[in-house]
Parts: sequence; structure tokens; C-alpha cells
Amino acid sequence: RLIPLAPFSSKMPQEPPPPRTGDILSQQWDRLALADAEAIMREVYGIEGSAHALSSERDETFRIAGRDGRAFTLKVAGPAEDAAALRFQDDVLLHLAATAPALPVPRVVPALEGGSCLRLDHGPARGRIVRLLTYLEGEQQHRTPPSPAQAGNIGRMLAALAAALSRFDGRPPAVRLLWDISHALDLADLLGAVDASRRPAIEAVLDEFGRSVPPLAGVLRRQVIHNDFNPHNILIDPAAPTKIAGIIDFGDMVFAPLVNDLAIAAAYHLAGDDWATLAGALIAGFHGKLPLRREEADVLPVLIKARLATTIVIGEWRAADRPLERDYILRNHAAAWRGLQRLSALSPADLTRLVPGVS
Repeated sequence: RLIPLAPFSSKMPQEPPPPRTGDILSQQWDRLALADAEAIMREVYGIEGSAHALSSERDETFRIAGRDGRAFTLKVAGPAEDAAALRFQDDVLLHLAATAPALPVPRVVPALEGGSCLRLDHGPARGRIVRLLTYLEGEQQHRTPPSPAQAGNIGRMLAALAAALSRFDGRPPAVRLLWDISHALDLADLLGAVDASRRPAIEAVLDEFGRSVPPLAGVLRRQVIHNDFNPHNILIDPAAPTKIAGIIDFGDMVFAPLVNDLAIAAAYHLAGDDWATLAGALIAGFHGKLPLRREEADVLPVLIKARLATTIVIGEWRAADRPLERDYILRNHAAAWRGLQRLSALSPADLTRLVPGVS
């Protein structure tokens, strides 16, 4: 029933290929029925349960309620997804389970035949790769009341995750992901999809990025990063709204500057009236556990703006391509635009106040 995947060594040196825009994010396929997901669980994993579809950008994801009371997350990859990238994700999760067991991240569940990343050879999902993870309970952070205490804990949790990932010596497959802000300048190719009223602000960010970031490329600390520490991927304990209960969705991981992960997380705390307090608490929480270096602090504001610009550009580009999924695709768009307007209005001196003192 399964096709073994070719061996993949995440430690092999790889040269970066030319940028690929749209091969993953714009892929489309016929969606599986819930009964299809339940059949995969039964046949591949030997687990009986009922499926519920979850929102996802690059694959089909289902919450499986097992008859034995356990819960799982079944992920069925899109047809264009790279098998090596999926195996890399599993390698990272296995590394975290072994070296940082206190981190609240999903655990990999093997198939009946062994292995954790398998390609189906029959049925509606034929040719696609399936993976199974434990399901983490908790409320998505965007559904909970924000507070400086919560933001600080988010920063500290991200620092703990970053420290654990720094000890992983594997590398993701060499592809350019549009969501990797290291390559923010690639967004220029998609500016035609952005509303004309927002285009000048995006162009200003790309100009600033081009002046500020490449000169520091050789001195910024680099490692595997989560690359999507946003409020949909952070779970909060409903009984303790400042406590982080889970970190999910490792599908956008890249090898990139460490500070990028902090910039991404901070970019999602700029929409509310108390945005400066929340973003400052998050950055301070991270810095207190994993201190930033001077060059990282200097480049952090423009990296935050680069993430906001990325959210706006990719959102408008993909929403035009997939009008039926517009609401999901643009779920962070308004907040990103509000945040970008706020940061763009600040002077350099004001921006530095968001970042704690660094020696």
C-alpha cells in the first residue's frame, strides 16, 4: 500500500537553486473527503477514528479523534511538496523530542509498516505523502486576550525553541521559500499583484532591506528556524491565558539568520492599541533568555517590516489566484498593513526603543 521514499540525508551540502515562485504556494488539487482521511488512518496507522478538516496552506490537515480517546493530526501533503522537506520536518521533531522534551511540540507517530513519511500508492491520495503527529490541545493565541505577560512568555518560548534548534545539525532541502524573509527582495517580482495604494510602502521596505540586510549577511548567526511563529501556530492554555501550551506547524522551517525568527514573531503583535508594549515585551522576553547581538538588534526593525511586507504581498497575490480561499489567505492582511503603517511612521530613534539595550 506504500511506496518507500528515497533516502534523504539532511546533512548533505547543497547549493541553493534559483528562486522558485509559486510552485508550492500556488499548487491546487482535489480535496479529500473526511472518509478518505479516516481510511488512511485505518489502513496506514491502524487507528480507528473520526476526521475533522483543519485549515492549512500547503497540505490537507485533519484532526483525528481516535476511538481510544487519543487525538492526532494527519497531514496529507500537496502533490508538489518535496519529500525531502517533509522528512526534514520529521527529523527536526524527532530531534526536539530527544533533546528538548519539555518543549510543547507535536510528536511523530510511525505507520504500521514503520517509518514516518510515506507515499500512498492507491486511493484518492495516490502519489501523495502522509504523516501523522500527536495533536496538541490549546487555544490558538489569536483567540486569547493579549497581555505583556503572554507576549513575554511567547518570546521566551521562541528563545527556548531557537536554542534547541541551534543544536540540530541537519539542513532543509535547498529551495527558496517565499515566506523566507532572507529573500525579501524576491517579492519585487510579485508587486504587480499588490493594490497600487500599498505598493509605495512595500517598495520602501524592499529598498531599506536592500541597503541594510545584505551587508550583515556574513555576521548574523544562522541556524534552522521555525520561520512561522505566528498567533495561529502558538497554542495557549485556556485555563492560564499567559501560558504557552503548544507550538505547531513546522512546515516553513529554513536555515536562516536566527534574528529572522524573532522578527517574524514580533510582526504579529503590532495591530492593537498597545502594540509597542506587546512587541517590546516579546522582544525583551526573547532577549532575556537568548541575548541578541548588536548587529541583530540593529537589523531587527527592518526584518519586522520585511515580514509585514511579505504577508501583504503573498496574501494579495494568492488571494487573486484562489478567490474561494480569500478569507483564509488574507486572515493576517489587515493587521500586517496596520503594523507596517505604524512602523513606517517611526523615526530610527523610535524604532530602536522597541529593542532592548544590547552591548
